[in-house]
Amino acid sequence: MNNVEVKKIVQTDDGTLNTITEWMYNWWGKEDGYVFEEVKCFMKHSLQENRLPQTYGIFVDNKIVGMYQFAYEDLSIRPDIYPWLANVYIDEAYRNKGLCRKMMETVKENAEKNLEFNEIYLYTKHHGLYEKFGWKYVSDFDTYRKSPRIQGLYKLIINGGI
Repeated sequence: MNNVEVKKIVQTDDGTLNTITEWMYNWWGKEDGYVFEEVKCFMKHSLQENRLPQTYGIFVDNKIVGMYQFAYEDLSIRPDIYPWLANVYIDEAYRNKGLCRKMMETVKENAEKNLEFNEIYLYTKHHGLYEKFGWKYVSDFDTYRKSPRIQGLYKLIINGGI
């Protein structure tokens, strides 16, 4: 892996759009009852420059191998908290190579530069992972989703918030 770069995606070719769509469709789209074209439309319209949602990709030698997004909503039962870090994903062939760490190390900086909020949230089943990157555990809660229902809610302070 020679050239590794994390950057905001605001325009992309069909290959990259199809790749990120396939990841999300296979991860949550099918289970949540979406057709592929719906997920593709969502991904296409998540490539915003100056507003949410925003999509960031990690590229190895100019090939996308992972992504994350900032979004107003990631869990419909909690409309009271936003924005969210969502869709944190590394292609299976590139896992366990330190790329998730490299990608996650850019989240706070990109949030500070591109979001006008003091904090950002995420929910996950991966307890112990996000704390390594400055996230604070808030609580476990019922997501009412299929698997697993009980997940952890986390918060990251940005832009000098408390």
